[in-house]
Amino acid sequence: YPWGYDSDNGPDQWHKNYPTAKGRHQSPIEINNKEVHYDRSLLPWFASYDPGAAKTILNNGKTCRVVFDDSFNRSVLRGGPLSGVYRLRQLHFHWGSSDDHGSEHVVNGVRYAGELHLLHWNPKYSNYLDAVRRTDGIAVLAIFLQVGKTPKPEMKRILEEINAIKTKGKEAPFPNFDPSILFPKSHDYWTYHGSFTTPPCEECITWIILREPIIVSSDQMAKLRSLSKNAENEPDLPLVDNWRPTQPRYFRMVSASF
Repeated sequence: YPWGYDSDNGPDQWHKNYPTAKGRHQSPIEINNKEVHYDRSLLPWFASYDPGAAKTILNNGKTCRVVFDDSFNRSVLRGGPLSGVYRLRQLHFHWGSSDDHGSEHVVNGVRYAGELHLLHWNPKYSNYLDAVRRTDGIAVLAIFLQVGKTPKPEMKRILEEINAIKTKGKEAPFPNFDPSILFPKSHDYWTYHGSFTTPPCEECITWIILREPIIVSSDQMAKLRSLSKNAENEPDLPLVDNWRPTQPRYFRMVSASF
């Protein structure tokens, strides 16, 4: 079923075709300091990424995505709330139509300009599609993008390629990229169990959300907004506001490493 972010096919319609979207472990959520539990048993997390695993960058009409070779444990995330290693499969962004919104998770009422998701899967399952069906199948490392005066130069590499993938369906080679250059200094994080923020919204994700955002410039955010959600031969429609509103937390615990 086609889905998107417009009123006719947007987040409040998804559950009609994807009933899991109304589940009790949905993402994103609002993280509120008053409701967060400091967990002293939470370990630091580590990422070891092989720059040679980066393959392509693409515009799929919903986001800008970088795809990695995940055929073996080349680029992995471990530690933190995870048991075992998780393989990096792709990264992608969510952003708004202006700098004052765009992130999916909200922290103490603050919505950031954007959110970067690094998606990993658990190779104890035979393949990615199998992992998506398991409660511990997927781990997503989430990093907020905050507009500020001293943008992170490392974002440049991704944004330089935007012109090559202006329209939906466009893909370009993207070799030799280590996404750990995008990490903020602090590795403090919140963690909880949730879902994909896009249909079918499977509830298989251990979220690791970094407390410290990375700084981007207004121009860099504008570059993301210059993508089109339509194909080359269709009218140019800006790809913006590709974020899902926060979902009820219900009984879930949000733990903090700090």
